[in-house]
Amino acid sequence: MRPAHICLAVAITATWGVNFVVIDIGLDRFPPLLFSALRFAVAAVPAVFLVGRPTVAWRWIIGVGLALGVGKFGLLFLGMDQGMPAGLSSLVLQAQAVFTAVFAATLLAEHLGRGRIIGMAIAFGGIAVAAVDEGASGSVAAFALVIAAAACWGVSNVLTRKASPPHALNFMVWVSVVPVLPLFALSLLFEGPQAQTEALRSLDWTGAGAVLFIAWVSTVLGFGAWNWLLRHHPASAVAPFSLLVPVFGMSSAALLLDESISPLGWCAAVLLVTGVALTSLSGRSVGRAGRTTGPPDAPVPRRAAPEGPLPEGSSASRTPSSTTSGG
Repeated sequence: MRPAHICLAVAITATWGVNFVVIDIGLDRFPPLLFSALRFAVAAVPAVFLVGRPTVAWRWIIGVGLALGVGKFGLLFLGMDQGMPAGLSSLVLQAQAVFTAVFAATLLAEHLGRGRIIGMAIAFGGIAVAAVDEGASGSVAAFALVIAAAACWGVSNVLTRKASPPHALNFMVWVSVVPVLPLFALSLLFEGPQAQTEALRSLDWTGAGAVLFIAWVSTVLGFGAWNWLLRHHPASAVAPFSLLVPVFGMSSAALLLDESISPLGWCAAVLLVTGVALTSLSGRSVGRAGRTTGPPDAPVPRRAAPEGPLPEGSSASRTPSSTTSGG
């Protein structure tokens, strides 16, 4: 890769890492389910008029949309709202690579290989260390919600592989439309109309900026640039940069949110990143250049398509008026 393209890849992963900090800030202004719904509405609804009709069956669009939008992002935002630190969230969410490998082996009969099995064991060790660290100082329930979000991401990755969309941008735009109404409905049911009204009525520049950043900068521009790299370089050269996301996520959370990282947390980070790297890059049974576990915030098409995927993100619960489910 040319130096300019390497810099672009690093800049994208830095944006995705900082995105967790922006989510944390946004959760001070919105209930989590409403915030997630706004993210998809702002990112996907305008774009749906530009990509044409869906190119895969609706069952795949709905399945991935529910697993990714309602499952992954709904649970991630709930977990962070319940106290999961932004930096740790960016790290633990990378367990999606392990869940993807497990689900693909179980449901698609994909061969794991020794390297991936070792990587999965190391990654699960990192998750266990992170759980012990978080359990000693934070909310175990919040940690479990983010782990569940990573599992839902794994489900969406496997469904996307099964769907094998010919045009990734078209597929992901339509997928991103699916969670808008369910998330708004869940927000209305569990967070209440009063919380929604108060959040929208008190909307300030910080809240609006948070929505625009996660919807357009992180999602539309980030994934557009990422897929531009995939069109010009093998996925095997681009995908490893995604391992920088938790590095930027944890460091930006420490700098901007004053989140401290314990020695046990650093140990968990080393184990999890090493395990994810081995799981993602060892013995690529799913394919060669064009198949990968993908960028860190979206399910991945089976091949690097001409367009890029469009959808992603310590304190106690910051939305007193919200009564979230499953938290």
